[in-house]
This record gives sequence, structure tokens and C-alpha cells, in this order.
Amino acid sequence: MDYVETLQEQVNAMARGFVQALPSLAIALVILFLTWLVAKFAVRIADKITDRASIRDDLKQLVETLVKLAIWIVGIVIALTVAIPSFTPAGAFAGLGVGALAIGFAFQDIFENFLAGVLLMLREKMRIGDVIECEGIIGRVEKTTLRETYIRQLSNELTVVPNSLLFKNPVKILTDETIRRNEIVVGVAYDTDLEKAQRIIIDTVEALDSVKKDKPVLVFAQEFNSSSIDFLVQWWADSAPRDLRLTKSDIVMAVKRALDDAGVEIPFPYVTHTFKERVPLAEPLNDAA
Repeated sequence: MDYVETLQEQVNAMARGFVQALPSLAIALVILFLTWLVAKFAVRIADKITDRASIRDDLKQLVETLVKLAIWIVGIVIALTVAIPSFTPAGAFAGLGVGALAIGFAFQDIFENFLAGVLLMLREKMRIGDVIECEGIIGRVEKTTLRETYIRQLSNELTVVPNSLLFKNPVKILTDETIRRNEIVVGVAYDTDLEKAQRIIIDTVEALDSVKKDKPVLVFAQEFNSSSIDFLVQWWADSAPRDLRLTKSDIVMAVKRALDDAGVEIPFPYVTHTFKERVPLAEPLNDAA
């Protein structure tokens, strides 16, 4: 048996098959190119429709992604059918068999994030532009895709978070409302007139422009601390993180200045040491007596 001749015949047969398949491959490439054009055109139409419907930005992204995904799936199936005449979608699914199960386990995280991304986009809350907090990450939502969410942290760092993390864990939406309540603790000395200190703090906080006037400023005597009696001060301000920090800074400085002007002490922690007078021991009895 001439192995070289047999190998040469097989190579020649493969070459002839490839040459015969070239027209089909060219047509398949044209179909993929047309699929790209159709997907691009369909996304523009979807954008116009969603703009007229005035829906949320995350839902617009979901519609765009699903439109592109559907068109590309149809285009790829048609291209494979042209390039490989024996290919059929039903046969492909039937042929996967156990392989589909293995692929499912291998890409479990991807499928989980995909489904979580769809559900996040359908969720009414947590829109593009909201400032959120989840698992120690605080930042503004810039973009949500079917697999991940882009969060710009307050330090301007971009964090890419898997959608499943946001879907399975509690998420604080800090900008869900335009205003939010904030608070600080102010301690005064034990010999202070508490009613007077409370009135000073309320008047000082209410006088600041950054504090909402239609919401009450609350000051409660909270507890007896080791060196002071503590007041819990609560107020309402704009919910943007920067506004909250600026308002808190203004209140701390204004309250400190007002209490100093009124002669009210804000004590720092201190320790009092008490020394008992030493009692001399009784003299021992004389054994010789």
C-alpha cells in the first residue's frame, strides 16, 4: 500500500472540496456583512422608537442589545446553512447533546450575569446616573450591559462589576430621592445648660443655606458619654454625595463656632485619676514583751 499516494489523494480531495466551497464561503461572508449592516440600521430604528417612547436609558440599552443579538443569531444561522449545506439548526441542537450540558456548566457565570443584566435593566430602580453603594463600592452608574455594570467611584476610578453581584446583594441607591437626611453627634460638657445648647445648635443649622428649609432640623440629647453629653443632630440636604459632604462640613464648623461664642464647652476625652491616701500599717507586736 502506497501511503504517500493515498495521502496525496486525500490532500487533493480536500483542496478540490475547498475550491468547490469557495463560492458558498464567499456568499456566507456577504451574508455576515449584510447582517452587520442590518443590525446597525435596526439599532438606529430602535433608538428612534425608544426616544419617542421616552423610556429609561438602561431599557434603551436592553432593546438595542436584544435587537442586535436577534439579528446576528439569524444572520449566523443563515451563513452557516449556506457555507455548510448539511447544517441545520435542529441538527445542531440535537448534536450538542451532552456537550451542551458541559458548555452550560463551563459558562455558568456568563449565563448568570447575562440573566442578571436583563433583570437589572428591567428593574425600575437603579437607573443610569444613580449613585449606588454595594459591597463597599460607592459610585455613579455609567453603563449597564448584559454582563457587567460600569460604576464610576467617587474617587473617579472606574469599577466593572458583574451584574450578578448587583442582583444578588443589597444595593443602596443614594440618589433615588433629590434630598437625603444626614446627621452628626455633638458632645457638650456635663455642666452645660442642655436646653441652651440645644437651641444654639438648632438655630445654627437652620440658618445655613445648604440645609432644606421645608424639613425640620432635629436635635436630641442622646446619651451620657464618658466625657460629654451627646446630642444627635439631623438635617436634610441635597442627596448628591458632594453636597452631603459640603453641608456636613459647613454644619460642623458653624456649630463649633456658635458653641465657642456662647461659652459652651465641647470636651475632648480625658481621664481623671484618683489617688487614695495611704494608711500606714500597724506596728508589729513585740514578741519579747
